[in-house]
Amino acid sequence: MARLRPWLPSDAPALLYAVSGAPDLVTQFGGFVPSTLDEAAAQIERGLVFSERAKNWAVEVDGAAVGNVGLSAIERTHDTAWAYYWLAPAARGRGLVARGLAAVAAWAFDDGLFRLELGHRVNNPASCAVARAAGFAAEGIERAKLRYGAERFDVETHARLATDPAPELEALPLLLA
Repeated sequence: MARLRPWLPSDAPALLYAVSGAPDLVTQFGGFVPSTLDEAAAQIERGLVFSERAKNWAVEVDGAAVGNVGLSAIERTHDTAWAYYWLAPAARGRGLVARGLAAVAAWAFDDGLFRLELGHRVNNPASCAVARAAGFAAEGIERAKLRYGAERFDVETHARLATDPAPELEALPLLLA
């Protein structure tokens, strides 16, 4: 069974396992990937928070956290937020993140947000497929937007509006607490 729920301190071993075999997740963690249980617990406490400005849901499969779908820069003046996601390599290819992103978008629109945005490196077709499957329309390319080390990457921006049709996929169940 798969669902979304807030991260818990007890998820530190699962987080450590999820990122240990995924060097591609270094960018998702701002260049720092936890390598100990203490670092994983700190990452959950600091980076995978559930607050007014950011919401992070663990993608849970059979009781274990295997990824994240989140919103940051939640802004109530214009009713916008930035969406993001990652998944451990062993859990990829099953549509979990697209279904999770669809669930988070539905929650956000029900909570009063109007526009959700996300971006992915143009050399990441899997992330693009997730965005499209979850109903996020491509809006354009931002040239050389991201820098990782000495290399710069173009980013394709996507957005989904509250008035856009819902995607035709089964959203994951979403728990708030």
